Amino acid sequence: QVQLVESGGGLVQPGGSLRLSCAASLNTFSGYVMGWYRQAPGKERELVATVTGRGIRNYVDSVKGRFAISRDPAKNTVYLQMNSLKPEDTAVYYCNAKSIAVIGREYWGQGTQVTVSS
Repeated sequence: QVQLVESGGGLVQPGGSLRLSCAASLNTFSGYVMGWYRQAPGKERELVATVTGRGIRNYVDSVKGRFAISRDPAKNTVYLQMNSLKPEDTAVYYCNAKSIAVIGREYWGQGTQVTVSS
């Protein structure tokens, strides 16, 4: 059974940093586009960033220049380094794995809370 286990969320002051991690129990890690999504209270879940097995990255405009996504194939882990955090970044952050070979095959983590507040 595939599991995505997130960690690294918490409470941080505006301007601070956090690093989220997501450990994936995938047999073929390179065969998945790994991503981070977030959902704030009362809002729809939105894409934050993705990274392919070849290292191609994509970000939503609101986090460009502040967040960085990366993946470590040796650890089957994807990271989200978040800098210069703003109160509007407050949300539950979810890890996602989307197969590039099988349409519709994707997995979600349980989510980790990030709160940016003074």
